[in-house]
Amino acid sequence: MSFALSNRQIVRAALVVIFGFLASGILGLVRTAVFSGIFGASDALDAFNAANRIPEMLYVLVAGGALGSSFIPVFARFSANGDEPGAWRLASAVISCAALLAAALAVIIALAAPYLVPAVLVPGKSAALQALTTSLTQLMLVTVVIFSISGLLMGILNARQLFFLPALALSFNNLGQIFGALVLARLFPMYGLTFDEHLAPRFADMLAGGMPADQVSGTYGLALGAILGALLHLAIQLPGLPRIGAKLRFLPNPRIPGVREVLTLMLPRIFGLGVVQINFLVNVFLTSYMVDGSLTVLNTAWTLMFFVLGVIAQSMGTAVFPSLSALAAEGDMTGYKDRLANAMRGVLFLAFPATVGLIILGEPAIRVLLERGEWTGAHTAATAWALSFFALGIAGHGLLELLSRAFYALADTKTPVLVGVGSMVANIVLSLIFIRFIGEPDSLSRGTFAGLALANSLTTLLEGIILWLLLRRRIGSLNDRFVLDGAARAMAAALGMGLVVLVVLRALGDQPALILTLVGVAVGAAAFFVLALALGISEARTVPGALLRRVRR
Repeated sequence: MSFALSNRQIVRAALVVIFGFLASGILGLVRTAVFSGIFGASDALDAFNAANRIPEMLYVLVAGGALGSSFIPVFARFSANGDEPGAWRLASAVISCAALLAAALAVIIALAAPYLVPAVLVPGKSAALQALTTSLTQLMLVTVVIFSISGLLMGILNARQLFFLPALALSFNNLGQIFGALVLARLFPMYGLTFDEHLAPRFADMLAGGMPADQVSGTYGLALGAILGALLHLAIQLPGLPRIGAKLRFLPNPRIPGVREVLTLMLPRIFGLGVVQINFLVNVFLTSYMVDGSLTVLNTAWTLMFFVLGVIAQSMGTAVFPSLSALAAEGDMTGYKDRLANAMRGVLFLAFPATVGLIILGEPAIRVLLERGEWTGAHTAATAWALSFFALGIAGHGLLELLSRAFYALADTKTPVLVGVGSMVANIVLSLIFIRFIGEPDSLSRGTFAGLALANSLTTLLEGIILWLLLRRRIGSLNDRFVLDGAARAMAAALGMGLVVLVVLRALGDQPALILTLVGVAVGAAAFFVLALALGISEARTVPGALLRRVRR
């Protein structure tokens, strides 16, 4: 039985995922706005963001990326061969082993956190802030176990072409975090921290240094919200299991057929994702020596860019990956190339106008979304400054989302890893260089953290191009002329759109940020699609048409 979709079905599936990403992205923006309004770009929020790095890294390595991308091709092959009982035994064994491994890692990291966190995550911060970051890290390690199960359920549902609930899970995760900020963070008065005798005097020192008590205690509400979000991420997917006839049980047996193959594919992928996470850890490390709030505004800019990236590329990558895996398992390389080329062209069609739009409209949009409460105009300027550099890499991130999955569908996890290692080294080198020449060391609004964003964008673009060339060498042309022709026309239309938006913004003058944002987005979208139609880009007709059909349905 084949689970591969046609190009039209992939577009429809991608639209389902896009709606999920839009809902999640909007809630993510709400979450960011709530966090920013309550905490501003403060040391307390820096501590929470730094503490979240290790649990997030473990989740990505154990289930979110490494195991999920290694599991789906093997699971798809069992299904393609008609061995449904074997497929579900494999799924049961992988989920069980992953949950146990995640629990063991969480315990080990929690015990090592007092020594690991101050040295790796926040070496440039005060002892009080290091203690807070350590305590939050230990608390949020619970999410690793929950996500290890939830992440694999997401992969299973996507492999059976059920995309709605996994896409919705991201929104529920954000809802849990928003609840943590709005409700739980207000339930932690300062005396609630005295249960930790080791931390109490450190918090006293922190308060003496001028940090508000509600911000210090409120970070624990954020941590509990993160745990709640993980539970909701899992719970919303459970109703989908009966719909696909899932037969899952606790089966911690690594000898089940297929498990060893999954682990073999997983090991290079773990290494590759570990390389990516090292880049994030380097950012946390370097920003600990920068102006207070640098990590928060850098993470906020990344969140805004990733919202756009999710709609443009992650949705398409999520929708096309199961089909690529199924076609590769069936040996249909013609269909494989066709699906991949169409996906690449579609992603680049949207990536270029998104880049131009974020650079031009980033600051007024951030002002509308975030500038309230403790979030000031300087924080807005700093986030827009970083966002303009992150935006340069959207096309590279888009290619990477698709091409890495294209290799995983071929059961090749080594090639993306090797390329990723080179990208990591280049990113670290460029980061160390750029932070010396880009920005002002004593300024937040034009901070040196922008060098980290630029290094990320350039190395991601290079990584995507290299993967394209290597995949082309392996399986032949991906209909390159078709992809590049569409990309060139889309870039021309995006540049024309940028000129139109700049003229309109200049004509509007000192209008409120909301007016500038709404008019800029509307005029930009209209200008881009008119120019795309004039340049003969087929996606200018097919994408809106598919969207309208989906809305009607």
